[in-house]
Amino acid sequence: MATDKIARRLRIRRGIRRKISGTADKPRLSVFKSNKAIYAQLIDDIKGHTIAQASSKEFGEQNSANLDICKNVGKSLAERASSNGIENVVFDRSGYQFHGKIKALADGAREGGLKF
Repeated sequence: MATDKIARRLRIRRGIRRKISGTADKPRLSVFKSNKAIYAQLIDDIKGHTIAQASSKEFGEQNSANLDICKNVGKSLAERASSNGIENVVFDRSGYQFHGKIKALADGAREGGLKF
């Protein structure tokens, strides 16, 4: 069961990555979610560089990533992106459904000034 779930998410992730790519002007906002934390980073796929990153480990307790913390991660990433002169991004949900923590992170990034 668990391997089917993981394989399904990875298959969806590959389909998403086939269609989108980040550049220096419009980087890819990639999200990774574990059981204890959530991570987001802006990636320039042409050079293979990470432009900015943020994680829930910077906020509050180490073992929790509730909706408020996820929203703060999005805002923090947006602030770091604006300091690098980035306004537009391509959102990569990495095969996760767009609700809950992923949606909270995206909303926080939009409130912080990122457009996608």
